Amino acid sequence: MNKLHLHPWLAAGTLALASCAGTKLAPVATTPTAAVAATPADPAGVGLDMADLDRTVNPCDDFFQFSGGNWLKSNPVPSYASSWGPRNLLGNRTQETLRRILEDAAANRTAAPGSNAQKVGDFYAAAMDTVAIEKAGIGPLKPELDRLAAVRDKAALRAAMVHLQELGTGIFFRGGVEVDEKKTTEYAVQLNQGGLTLPDRDFYFKNDARTEKVKTAYRTYMTEVFGLLGDAPAVARRNAATVERLETRLARASRTRVELRDPQSNYNKMTVAAAQKRYPALDPKKLLADMQLSKAQEIILGQPAFFDEVNAVLKTEPLADLKTYMRWHLVRSFASALPSAYADAAFRYGQAQTGAKQQAARWKRMQTATDQTLGEAFGQLYVDQAFPPAAKAKALEMVANIKVSMAEHIQNNTWMSAPTKAEALKKLNALRVKIGYPDVWKDYSALSIGRESYLKNVLAARLWNNKRETAKFGGPIDRNEWGMTPPTINAYYNPPLNEIVFPAGYLQPPFFDPKADDAINYGAIGGVMGHEITHGFDDQGRQYDSEGNLRDWWKPADAAEFTKRANVVGQQYDAFSPLDSVHVNGKLTMGENLADFAGLTVVYGALQKQLQQRYGNGPRPKYDGFTPEQRYFLSWAQLRRTNIRPEALRQQILTDPHSPGQYRTIGPLMNMPQFQAAFGCKEGDKMIRSTTDRAVIW
Repeated sequence: MNKLHLHPWLAAGTLALASCAGTKLAPVATTPTAAVAATPADPAGVGLDMADLDRTVNPCDDFFQFSGGNWLKSNPVPSYASSWGPRNLLGNRTQETLRRILEDAAANRTAAPGSNAQKVGDFYAAAMDTVAIEKAGIGPLKPELDRLAAVRDKAALRAAMVHLQELGTGIFFRGGVEVDEKKTTEYAVQLNQGGLTLPDRDFYFKNDARTEKVKTAYRTYMTEVFGLLGDAPAVARRNAATVERLETRLARASRTRVELRDPQSNYNKMTVAAAQKRYPALDPKKLLADMQLSKAQEIILGQPAFFDEVNAVLKTEPLADLKTYMRWHLVRSFASALPSAYADAAFRYGQAQTGAKQQAARWKRMQTATDQTLGEAFGQLYVDQAFPPAAKAKALEMVANIKVSMAEHIQNNTWMSAPTKAEALKKLNALRVKIGYPDVWKDYSALSIGRESYLKNVLAARLWNNKRETAKFGGPIDRNEWGMTPPTINAYYNPPLNEIVFPAGYLQPPFFDPKADDAINYGAIGGVMGHEITHGFDDQGRQYDSEGNLRDWWKPADAAEFTKRANVVGQQYDAFSPLDSVHVNGKLTMGENLADFAGLTVVYGALQKQLQQRYGNGPRPKYDGFTPEQRYFLSWAQLRRTNIRPEALRQQILTDPHSPGQYRTIGPLMNMPQFQAAFGCKEGDKMIRSTTDRAVIW
């Protein structure tokens, strides 16, 4: 439950022809700025796809379309996907490497028992054995269903509830052991809201046509699953209605996604005795004992009012209805490991949210499952084949350069006082950087994996992982732990540990290419590095100090000035509208937008330093007719060229803290004088905000 700032590029999709202000732009048939006209003397570069540019569009009018318009036209979303962009293409290439590793491991029947190769190979082999899965049916899950069916009173129900938490089913709430955000030298028991099936609490209350389509699919999905479990049609429909009624109660008490962005209001520590008095039906004391956490004297509740409702639900709802809700979540959470009828039902429900036309190939889904379940065992095999040491060294050099640029931006800041600057620099200097893969790999020796049953492997892995996480309580903070696996094409900032993490999967073309010039790498992976570093100073991250503690280290006047400047960014993004009647939520996306703004500015400064070191005051080479500065912005933009289905785009705007790709492209650039100078844009051009409307953070 660490508040990791995750950055799934898949979520950065968008429609191709949305303008800066939310109205549709027709292609602008003007001659592009002279600075972007190639000459025969200019050599070809590495990293940019010239054929993908739409040169009928003026870059100063719509840089998203200029930088990738032809690519958008030529790359529709495949039938199995909800969006499509460069990250997907890299994902496909990486998946082929991972597939070879998995198939080799599965074919190796002589791997040493207990080795990573044995566990990875057996897990994947069992996952791909659809004949055995269909033959086993619901059988491997029957002991869990029988355990729940045997519950006869509320006390036994609470014990079953803990067990289903251990299995990762997500019932009622999310709980576990995490770093205490106000005392980051210790672990704490934390409980947060959860227990819903629909993608967001607001879905339970909206009644527009798009939401009703998702809710209809949700009801159909539940009814189908209850039918597969043997319930008669009328009973299945009643059970689905029961689940929806209980989830609606939980949703009504849940905080919105914007409210969940406030770390202070979502940190509520109380003694176990006080929690026992407030939530007697939940019975926190017995709950912790059953979770093997009886030594805990305090717990941190994210949303106390939500747990008031959980307590009321457990006290007032009929036992049979609570068991129905729990049975649903038990089966739903294992749908992908059950026979195809269950997985197909889950996919049809997902279709209503994403618009995907068909499921991805089974090997791709099972490769993802292997990564999620045995990520570091699998990751070691991947790193051995696909991550050269030179890539790590270059990435560390880039991060160091960007940190220097960030320090200069803090020192030269005109609105921040000296004491706040000193604290900011202290935090920046304390930032930990993790590149490629963990220094200490996760130990899977206590987890038994075989080829007999895919579902049994998943059950065993979830129980093992829960036990491993629970065992952290009372021990030292594990600062070697990673929240992502090595093949992941993503990155994150972790506020309580004040660290940025870049898995090996991210450090390859087109995000990172040793053959490309500096402008390309700084605009691509460098932009992400700057983004992650400046997450430590966005509206959420700035509330954590150099040691990761949730503590206000800002002088009041500085905090007020930051908030005023951030609000300008929020207002700009509120105006963006990629779909009719659907606007970006500037408050939900605030942290990601601020990180884009600051990251691009800071990394641009780092690039200038790098160019100065390399070329001094001499001429800087053009490639493909573009200056380094232009290539920097094009590199940033081309990695955000994304086609996305309307269903997925709408859901992204409702639930994802990332803005759609076109606004991640144009939103920051519209405020950057560096972009204006690079492309010779004029005041009044659509990509240029006036000096009075411009947002400036760092």
